[in-house]
Amino acid sequence: MADAGKHVYLVERDPTIGGHMAKFDKTFPTLDCAACILTPKMSMVRAHPNITLWTYSEVTHVEGYVGNFKVKVKRKPRYIHEELCTGCLACVDACVYKDARYPDEFNLGLGKRKPIYIPFAQATPLVVLIDPETCIQFKSGKCKKTCVEACAERRAIDFEQREETKEIEVGTIILSTGFQVFDAKRIPNYGYGIYPNVYTALEIERLINASGPTAGEVVLRDGRKPQTVGIIHCVGSRDENTNRWCSRVCCMYSLKLAHLLKEHTGAEVYNFYIDIRTPGKGFEEFYDRLLKEGVHFIRGRVAEVTDWAMTPDEEGKLVIRAEDTLAGFVRRVPVDLVVLSVGLEGHADAEDVRRTFNITCSTEGFFLERHPKLAPVDTFTDGIFLAGCCQGPKDIPDTVAQAGAAAAQCMALIDRGYMEIEPNTAWIEEELCSGCHVCIAMCPYTAIHFDAQKKVAVLNEALCKGCGTCVAACPSGAAQQNLFRDEQLFAEVEGVLV
Repeated sequence: MADAGKHVYLVERDPTIGGHMAKFDKTFPTLDCAACILTPKMSMVRAHPNITLWTYSEVTHVEGYVGNFKVKVKRKPRYIHEELCTGCLACVDACVYKDARYPDEFNLGLGKRKPIYIPFAQATPLVVLIDPETCIQFKSGKCKKTCVEACAERRAIDFEQREETKEIEVGTIILSTGFQVFDAKRIPNYGYGIYPNVYTALEIERLINASGPTAGEVVLRDGRKPQTVGIIHCVGSRDENTNRWCSRVCCMYSLKLAHLLKEHTGAEVYNFYIDIRTPGKGFEEFYDRLLKEGVHFIRGRVAEVTDWAMTPDEEGKLVIRAEDTLAGFVRRVPVDLVVLSVGLEGHADAEDVRRTFNITCSTEGFFLERHPKLAPVDTFTDGIFLAGCCQGPKDIPDTVAQAGAAAAQCMALIDRGYMEIEPNTAWIEEELCSGCHVCIAMCPYTAIHFDAQKKVAVLNEALCKGCGTCVAACPSGAAQQNLFRDEQLFAEVEGVLV
């Protein structure tokens, strides 16, 4: 197996965090979760002597087969030399923009940033990035370049840096492209984007975080502290109109947010749920703890969130209207703050990634494993493995376990040094091949290519899965399949009839 000891590890979490790619000689598991948990593992990855970590990079093309993949990677310009930057942030402080004025993507627009900034809290590596869309130097070329003066000793800033494409040879690939969160604007009844005090769970997560835009203080858009909070579960999950599947993590992060909101604000918290699903270790106990803390649970799907008041108590409030299926009537609950527990979806470009890596994808946008029970991290393309929410919604423990399994599969393949293939692969008799290209177009595994010198089709047994499509389609009979040759089939029929 050529160069089997090298690997590509592609990690792309939510859009606010960005993508990471690492080439390494030993596989290394990572977490598919929030940046605060991800960072220690990513720091260990970067510090490992056998691992090269490429951030702000994108895989654009993959060709070859197990043990012999060739991967093209587009490395986007940071306009910063990573090896020279120490993350001192002197350039950020020296920027001609004295005040941050552009929406901070990591804080989901709740905070502001400058044109030169750290992409997200506790970034790995801790290197700044210059945004060419907002930097004066790129827009007009007339910037004072005070950031360059602040970095005169290190000389890490380079406005001439350009995008580059690198090609690496690897033996196996682990895909961990993560997920995207459901866009709450797709359910206008819940008022996201209409009422200022309707937030998604991720936005509340950033508000609660000590490194967030409000330093951990939960406040409304007008600066007030909320006295009542409503958390709506299953937004974009278990819904015939959006996504039918359960996103698995929503119940638990809703309970966590309920606990933290009550702890930070002392507000009355209402959870509107369909079913509380707490199957993990210690999860049910945490649910019981919230019941004892006085968090209210109302079983029933929310119909709408409105600011239309029917009673004096509802004046100036957001009103959540929902059916209470346990009590048997419709409730109207006035709250100051609404939190939408949005579900998980596959990335919008999952189909493009599927084509790039020649794997299969479900209609929901999640990559398909070879077998849900017997091969949960393998794909139908040998040498490519899955880890994390790109395969389906899952929580942190399941993601860590799957990442470890994918790493173990890679290590087992490296240690063995060869691949075992099925005995029923196809082959082509060159003397009979007419070079008609029919089999090339029909092969679902791209295992056949055309030899321009010999003017015949050539089959790569490492890619062939023995489906027999080429054998059935070949007009000249040049394509044959082991264990299914005409002589063998006739002998079997004859044996049955005797």
